[in-house]
Amino acid sequence: MSLPPGFLDELRNRLSLGQVVGRKVMWDTRKSNQGKGDLWAPCPFHQEKTASFHVDDRKGFYYCFGCHAKGDAISFVRETENVDFMEAVKILAAEAGMPVPERDPRAQEKADARTVLVDVMEQAVQYHRLQLQTGAAAAARDYLERRGLSAEAQARWEIGFAPPNGGVLEQLSGKGIDQKLIVDAGLAAESDRGNGLYNRFRDRIMFPIRDARGRAIGFGGRAMDPNHPAKYYNSPETALFDKGRSLFNHGPAREAAGKGKRLVVAEGYMDVIALSEAGFTATVAPLGTAITEDQLRLLWRMAPEPVIALDGDTAGLRAAMRVIDIALPLLEAGQSLRFALMPEGLDPDDLIKAQGAGAMQKLLDQAIPMVQLLWRRETEGQTFDSPERKAALDKTLREKIKLIQDPSIRNHYGQAIKDMRWALFSNRKAAPARKARGGAWNPRQDPWKRDVSPVAAARSSALATGGEDQDHLREAVILATMIVAPAVAPEFETALEQMDSRDPMHRDLQVCLLRHLGTADLRSLIMRDLGEAPLEKLFAQSHVAISPAIRRGGDAEIARLCLAEEFAKLNARQGQAREIEDAIEDLSGVADEGLTWRLAEATKAVDRAGRGDNDDRAEYAVGKNGARVKKDEQSAFDQLLEQIGFAKGQERPKS
Repeated sequence: MSLPPGFLDELRNRLSLGQVVGRKVMWDTRKSNQGKGDLWAPCPFHQEKTASFHVDDRKGFYYCFGCHAKGDAISFVRETENVDFMEAVKILAAEAGMPVPERDPRAQEKADARTVLVDVMEQAVQYHRLQLQTGAAAAARDYLERRGLSAEAQARWEIGFAPPNGGVLEQLSGKGIDQKLIVDAGLAAESDRGNGLYNRFRDRIMFPIRDARGRAIGFGGRAMDPNHPAKYYNSPETALFDKGRSLFNHGPAREAAGKGKRLVVAEGYMDVIALSEAGFTATVAPLGTAITEDQLRLLWRMAPEPVIALDGDTAGLRAAMRVIDIALPLLEAGQSLRFALMPEGLDPDDLIKAQGAGAMQKLLDQAIPMVQLLWRRETEGQTFDSPERKAALDKTLREKIKLIQDPSIRNHYGQAIKDMRWALFSNRKAAPARKARGGAWNPRQDPWKRDVSPVAAARSSALATGGEDQDHLREAVILATMIVAPAVAPEFETALEQMDSRDPMHRDLQVCLLRHLGTADLRSLIMRDLGEAPLEKLFAQSHVAISPAIRRGGDAEIARLCLAEEFAKLNARQGQAREIEDAIEDLSGVADEGLTWRLAEATKAVDRAGRGDNDDRAEYAVGKNGARVKKDEQSAFDQLLEQIGFAKGQERPKS
């Protein structure tokens, strides 16, 4: 009694022999090359000190150059665990997550039938290759030449042709092959009209599909008629061919990847051929479907980080996006995907023809990690100008990250998403280049001359250094409060994202806080990422030490009130500074009502925020709206307003 045919092949494909053997040996790190699946260790079957036991993880075989032990994962478990064949299969199937099917009394008969079908397929390959040289295939040969495939390349890829009339059914039947075998191989089918059998492939360029062991298992056919509804047509599911578990060019690509070539996943047959002919020999393609879980497992057996290089059209992008959802639950440490997005409207074949192999190599070198494509998918073309839209984005991304089974990878994805989210929502922009103004002071041109124009005077009076000093103090209190009150900190995440930290140390702390918000022990995580020095420097400042939120670190309500107040004052001060900078930038000698209104509104914002200030040493004036304002701030604004057209006592613009 035997197992059903195909089960053991699938079991071997799903397992990493390196992981199976690695439980019993210690790898020689100097001799092994983990990235290429080339592993060496002292042999577990005989006593030795040198590493003569070799595992080829790509091909799934081991060999000892000392005692000559050899085999695959099943034989290794049998020998090391002292179990029989079926027990070894059960052990490995449990590890691979595959249920062991009931033993099939007709398994040998089915295996023999598969061998016969393989022979039928090989004869079909040879028939189609001969047909490509006939007069009926002239248009097909012209097409292949236009695509840049020489006669030698056509022979290497065993490309053939299925004629429009007659075909492989008649050829193989004439050689005495049972027509049922031709149907079982997927080469012919029963007509729905009751007219007998017909050839599945007619008037098509034929691409043989081989499994990892090099056996012909199916065909892909490209229609010569440009108006045919099915441009590409694959063999149906047969005892040999399962398109969701097969890859075009699997065997040669696996061998090339084992020699260090980058594994590339293209979209179709011609892309694989073009890339391979250009030197990218570790290239495969799925077979007429989106990439499946089983195909991803096959890819990861060949290389830890395949590059998905799909067409630059809408369909190609959609296919790349679908791969993300399939791959997320399967991610493991050192096992992921990268994406090389083709220029719009081009496939790899087009790119190589237009710009050469160097352009393709550059694109592969710039392939982006999967987390960046996930972020792009969820944010591109959208506007997040409201709390509700931001919350919707957060919910979507959280749901995607939850799909990741590995807790370490899930954590790293969360951190990467937080970093990108902060960059998107913080609205940090480079300061615009200032317009050159005649007479402006340039210390390199004339170090003794200063511009005393109203604009320069306004800047010097309104943007006094005292405001920036206050910003620095408030930032320090905010950061320290969030660290000592981690339970409260997430409530102010948006405000923290938008805080414009000028101090490099504050900015580092800000980014670190955003990365770890929601965790209980922020202090230890920050020390892990930044060291002890930034925290020591932050909490050593006197204005931080005397803050009520720091002195009473366990009081969440005090921390909440402190953060709300400090953020309000900081936002008002920074908003005032931005308004003044914009006003000065717009000022061209004559003030208008819109400009002065903006300045007055900025003043009112600072007035309102300043009402709760506890600085008893400052002198205050009472503004027209009844708010207390520091006299030096009020004076600076008075000077600025006077210089642009408002005398003291003149009515100012109202909101």
